[in-house]
Amino acid sequence: MFSKKEQINYYLDFYERLLTNKQQEICNYYYREDYSITEIAEIEKISRAGVHDALKRSEILLEEFEAKLHCFESFSKRMEYYNKIKEYNHEEINKIVDKCIESE
Repeated sequence: MFSKKEQINYYLDFYERLLTNKQQEICNYYYREDYSITEIAEIEKISRAGVHDALKRSEILLEEFEAKLHCFESFSKRMEYYNKIKEYNHEEINKIVDKCIESE
């Protein structure tokens, strides 16, 4: 379905505010701006291991939030249903248009 990085990025959309400010910054650098662990360590003036640990802790927290709250899962289902409705309506509209054209 999604790569681990993509999935965490989606979880950030829903749960970012539940992380500490430092975790938010590090996650934004890594997941959204695609900085390397080394680059983040230089920016934040911490060790690479510190960045790695912060990312791992954040990942675990985000996965726990999703396991408890299911916001992303719920959103994904709603989008799937919405897309099916859109397809259905599109097909129905085409049928109506075709009938109108035939009757002319």
